[in-house]
Amino acid sequence: MTYVVTQYCVDCRYTDCVEVCPVEAFHLGPRMVYINPETCIDCDACVPACPVSAIYPEDEVPDKWANYTEINANECENFPTLDEKIDELETAKPIEELEALEEEGKLPTYP
Repeated sequence: MTYVVTQYCVDCRYTDCVEVCPVEAFHLGPRMVYINPETCIDCDACVPACPVSAIYPEDEVPDKWANYTEINANECENFPTLDEKIDELETAKPIEELEALEEEGKLPTYP
């Protein structure tokens, strides 16, 4: 099993999760980070570190975001690994705002 970064990371790209990853499983994309399923050791360190609850164990990804399992696996191959925290994107929002946008059907779409 691996962990999967999902919708709430899009256009936020908080990297608190990257900072706690012991195996450099994260890759830096332009709008979000991705977890490499081949590198991830299922340690769970990233889940509580994510300020917007965007990371799930692969078998617990909500159905509405199931496509992110494949997105992470594919996109991690296209971007460099990231092993330290960087500034979030200017478009980053706290989880309360993301939840409200989701309720209104206005979350940013991927890609």
